[in-house]
Amino acid sequence: MDLLAFLLLFPLAVSVLLLVLPNGRLQGWVVKIGATATLVASVFFVFAFLGQGKVLLNFEAPWMEKAVLAADVLIGLFLLERSFRLKKGGWWVPLMVLAQLGVMGYCDLSGRAPTVTNSFLVDPLSILMVHVVGVVGSLIAIYSVSYMSDYHHHHPELHDDRRLFFSCLFLFLSAMFGVVLANHLSWLYLCWEITTLSSFLMIGYLRNEESLNNAFRALAMNLLGGLAFALAILTQTLSQNGTLELDKLSTPGAMAALLPIALLSFAGITKSAQLPFSSWLLGAMVAPTPVSALLHSSTMVKAGVYLILRFSPAVQGTSVGFLLGLIGGVTFLVASLAAVTQSDAKRVLAHSTIANLGLIVACAGVGTAQAYWAGMLLLLFHAVSKGLLFLGVGAVEHRIGSRNIEDMDGLMVRQKGLAIVLLIGILGMFLAPFGMLISKWATLKALVDVSPPLAVLLAFGSGPTLFFWSKWMGKLVSIPGGEPKAPQKTPWGEWAALVPLSVMTVAACAFFPLLSSRFLEPYLQALYGTTVTMNPTDVGIMLVMLGLMVLMPLGFVFVPDNSRRVARYMAGIQVGDGASFKGSLDTREVTLRNHYLGGFLDESALLKAGVWAAVALLILFFLEVKP
Repeated sequence: MDLLAFLLLFPLAVSVLLLVLPNGRLQGWVVKIGATATLVASVFFVFAFLGQGKVLLNFEAPWMEKAVLAADVLIGLFLLERSFRLKKGGWWVPLMVLAQLGVMGYCDLSGRAPTVTNSFLVDPLSILMVHVVGVVGSLIAIYSVSYMSDYHHHHPELHDDRRLFFSCLFLFLSAMFGVVLANHLSWLYLCWEITTLSSFLMIGYLRNEESLNNAFRALAMNLLGGLAFALAILTQTLSQNGTLELDKLSTPGAMAALLPIALLSFAGITKSAQLPFSSWLLGAMVAPTPVSALLHSSTMVKAGVYLILRFSPAVQGTSVGFLLGLIGGVTFLVASLAAVTQSDAKRVLAHSTIANLGLIVACAGVGTAQAYWAGMLLLLFHAVSKGLLFLGVGAVEHRIGSRNIEDMDGLMVRQKGLAIVLLIGILGMFLAPFGMLISKWATLKALVDVSPPLAVLLAFGSGPTLFFWSKWMGKLVSIPGGEPKAPQKTPWGEWAALVPLSVMTVAACAFFPLLSSRFLEPYLQALYGTTVTMNPTDVGIMLVMLGLMVLMPLGFVFVPDNSRRVARYMAGIQVGDGASFKGSLDTREVTLRNHYLGGFLDESALLKAGVWAAVALLILFFLEVKP
């Protein structure tokens, strides 16, 4: 209980402290020390509860319910003030805030709310999420100190409020620990809304027109999910046999609780940026890179899929689960195709995140032991690899002045260390359970046996993912003509996050079979009465792929560069090092650029079609729920 309290309260205390500290070295050290302490505490927490199965903990305090309601009211009043002062977000943002306050006020003050016996829940799923939030999130915080200093050095004209930024970052981590450990739905709701508030403030960090518009879009969509969450609590408050305990509500076979489960799953869909709500996460790319890494890898969107996975056993074999899986499958296919059309690295990663989260939702909708197993593993692999890739892209952008994949041509020559980091991250996505090779035996079997339509979506969505990852890898390892530019030094503060995340990516692949047998299989046995075991042949393939994953980056480190660089010849007079040539009319620069199927695949058309398909599925989703 002491470790749990530390994870909830220590980042909150650091957040308050950072809000009053001025920008400077002291601020940076407080962030680093606070993040390191959070990381260490989360590791101790994981080992303390590992192997204990399901553990329920209670915290009794008569004032707690009033404190939670007071916090809900303060958040609501703050959001109302921002909406009216900045005149953004339209009339629906204040309306949803007031609706949530009204619903939660009634639930808390009516005296009809069910009694909660166990306030906190610790099991393998929450332990996995504590690891993701505590380790990946803390490394992002450490990285952000150096990055934000560099960011404002390169952009002195931009608004600089690092006090609010770092304060929100730790508030975010504290709330995420609450989301993944709370068993009391009202407490979980408070933490859920704090993540919405924090992301709103961080997305709008620059306070220009674009960032504020995108921040309010994120706020509006997540408030819609928050309202569904509050309505789920209301259904349980009004029900004679209602419960506000997450473990009881997610019990397999709880058919009578499908309405609150559907409402909470809808909240998870909005939070995890599934279609038709993906635009808020794409718009969040205007924020500095650490915000993107937090939203995509260790927090926010993972809160959504965590909640949906919680209810996976309860919706197994139901039409609600099938439609939920279809929403995830459609999101995976559309987002994967949209990623192919992009050359902006952060936008590729954003679409890839939405696609991979769609696969987790598809697994949760299927709800079988094998699908649940694959969803949990994908959650882990994706968090580590995607966090590494976002931070790597941020470091590359500051070194070469661009995050366009085409400008990363020959990065292995110009910035070998950063190129290797990106290679490891991309290879980690290849090896994840829904990656290009190893995943097929697990996911296709799970989906074909239960839902062939989902298997079709997986098959057609996997092709584009192979394309855009391979394309990016090719740009990194290509050898450009001319002499390479002198590399710019990457600050040690950024390496302090990039190196551990690289090691974690390789380690996750190396110990994947052990993680499955010692950690996941006993959990599935207790949850489903059956388990998932890995075929020795599949383990062998995994080890071969791991060897290739390690050898490829090492080859670029230890093998001497004997490549021959020759000038490009374009049937004209070469100028300088051959990067330009003089023809009969003028001098042209020689560029080798990939085409992104822009004339064949259109991002806006794809997303529009996906949105309408998802809206139709959501309507059917709620029609299938009997009150």
